[in-house]
Parts: sequence; structure tokens; C-alpha cells
Amino acid sequence: MKKKFNEATPQRTTDHLLDAQLVPIDIPAFIEQLKQESTWKESDRNAITVFKTDGLRIVLIALHEGAEMAKHTANGHISVQVIEGKIKFTTDHKSIELNKGQMLALHERIPHSVLAMEETIFLLTLTVTLEDKKK
Repeated sequence: MKKKFNEATPQRTTDHLLDAQLVPIDIPAFIEQLKQESTWKESDRNAITVFKTDGLRIVLIALHEGAEMAKHTANGHISVQVIEGKIKFTTDHKSIELNKGQMLALHERIPHSVLAMEETIFLLTLTVTLEDKKK
């Protein structure tokens, strides 16, 4: 298996491993990185993909208090695990609050939104479909 790294950008000048047989993921280090970047300081959110392979992505997302991810859908299954803070996760049929250490799982194509009740860091894991891979 060939190792894959992210492509450096003006904001993120260092590469990190995205895919290999074994990918260590240092969540505290990524949180620190997110909070040091200008995007976090200048907007209501920041995110970084920490693992990306055929069929699966893991993204660390940071939201300032009051930031909202407007209603959207995912083509695959997702899980959301709150690392720090508190969110309100809403579907058309239910709304729940998740605190640090709590998580949820959601089936594909269910419209949902996320509201940060306080400064929050969460880990989003999603399955990737063939449609998503083409994007």
C-alpha cells in the first residue's frame, strides 16, 4: 500500500499522513494546530481531515460557540464524537445535545444540522460512497 499525505497549502505548510497501513492520529496535536491557524481566529470554524481512504474519512472539526453547520446530508453513514464542548445535533425528527465524551451514529441521507452550544471540537467519521470519491 502506498502512503498518502495531504497537500501542503499556504495555511498548512506541513504534510501529514492521511492513508497507510497504520496511521497514528494525535488528536490533541491536531486540536492545537486547528486553534493556532488563522481560519480559527478569523471565522467561526476550522477543520482538518486526519484520515482519508477508499470508503472512510475522519475529520476533526472545531466550532466557536454559536457556529452552525446548516442543514445538509451525507451520502454515507456518519458518527459524531464530541471531544470538547457541547453541540445540538438536529434532524427533521429529533434534536439531541451531545457533551464531551458522547457520540451518535446516523444513517446515510438524513438531513441534519449541528449547532455549537459552546466552543466545541468533534470528530466526524463518515463512510464514503462512489459518488463522493468522484468529487
